[in-house]
Amino acid sequence: MPDLKRLSKFLALMLRHEADQFGLVLDEHGFTDLERVWAHVEQRYGRTYQRQDLTDLLTSEAGRQRYQLQGDRIRALYGHSQVTPIEYERAIPPAILYHGTTPQAAESIRQQGLRAQQRQYVHLSTSIDRAIDVAGRHGNPVLLVIRALEAHHAGIAFYHPEDQHYLVESLPPEYIDFSQV
Repeated sequence: MPDLKRLSKFLALMLRHEADQFGLVLDEHGFTDLERVWAHVEQRYGRTYQRQDLTDLLTSEAGRQRYQLQGDRIRALYGHSQVTPIEYERAIPPAILYHGTTPQAAESIRQQGLRAQQRQYVHLSTSIDRAIDVAGRHGNPVLLVIRALEAHHAGIAFYHPEDQHYLVESLPPEYIDFSQV
């Protein structure tokens, strides 16, 4: 079975971080031509991957709803760093969301709140397990509880591109519970 995680990482490189270096043009919603993306996959990996592998990736845990196909166009749903801003429709969040981070970052967040840094959005999880899993990639995870609905009522814009995550451009510390830090 082909390594779908490796394919996902290559798609992320092209669609989130270095589209211009691959000659890809993302439209205002982050979509680009699937055939051009697939040509780069074949150029890099030869016949290691088949088109069915892309379909499998988009429905697997490795893909985790990170990409979206729309006709003959593909995009990364979130996590963009150096591309045209991707716009989503505003959404009403649940009362509570979660954000996993490191102990060092938690201290900065306590002072400044959550900020997108080099990305377009801060990712907030609908589940504790998912937030801890994401933060665990960077060391000892710290769980922050986000009073999302309260922040929404105060005018903070939330976006919901897929089931497990909400996005926000920034979030002041007054909507973050640091009791676990």
